Amino acid sequence: MEKPDTGNHFCSGKSDKLFPYNTTRTPGSVSDSIVIIPTYNEKENAEAIVRAVMALEPEFHVLIVDDGSPDGTAQIIQGLQGEFPNRLFMEQRKGKLGLGTAYIHGFKWALQKGYEFIFEMDADFSHNPNDLVRLRDACKNGGADLAIGSRYVVGVNVVNWPMGRVLMSYFASYYVRMVTGMQINDTTAGFKCYRDTVLKTIDLNKIDFVGYAFQIEMKFLAWKFGFKITEVPIIFTDRTKGESKMSSGIFKEAVLGVLQMKIQSYFRNFRR
Repeated sequence: MEKPDTGNHFCSGKSDKLFPYNTTRTPGSVSDSIVIIPTYNEKENAEAIVRAVMALEPEFHVLIVDDGSPDGTAQIIQGLQGEFPNRLFMEQRKGKLGLGTAYIHGFKWALQKGYEFIFEMDADFSHNPNDLVRLRDACKNGGADLAIGSRYVVGVNVVNWPMGRVLMSYFASYYVRMVTGMQINDTTAGFKCYRDTVLKTIDLNKIDFVGYAFQIEMKFLAWKFGFKITEVPIIFTDRTKGESKMSSGIFKEAVLGVLQMKIQSYFRNFRR
């Protein structure tokens, strides 16, 4: 008798072009929405974030993309999969390969599974799981192709960040708007809902950035392809458990990467 696919796979992360997994939707899997949560050493938050998403209505599925966490994060998720069959999935990668590649891996997985609404969310509760419903509604009923959970639609809605980091984030978005021309208040936001058509249109194999600039690049490409983008105001709360993965190198990539991205766009066709 063939064993059911638990959704746990190992991959090197070096190439996702072939994506050699059985990606048939499980019978009885009715949700059109999947939340992709990358993890690296998130044992303090892993179970709580999964339970918070699973408690929502309408039903959401969760895909954890774990980068070989040495703290046992993957084992915690495996322990929950029996409680949430056909709703909680995990992809395990061999090593810390970067936020951008984790999301791209998750996007490809979700597209091949047939999900219509595909979400990005952090594992550390800086993004309120309850806001997933509002982001989904903006796409499903509000006509958006990309809904962004925005910290800067009305003032600055950030809790527990030091002022220096608030200013850096706020002016980073200002800088991106000036360089690219995008009229998006929170250009670096990492809390988003995509319609599948957006991710099918963007060539995920040609995304250049793996860190902070990845979030900017994805919005820029969606904007250049003419998709409808909306911002949903949220309150961002800095993590209280676990360690932040932010570094000065990530911001440097964003500053230089935006200029590179803009220049390259002059030589690219954005016709759908």
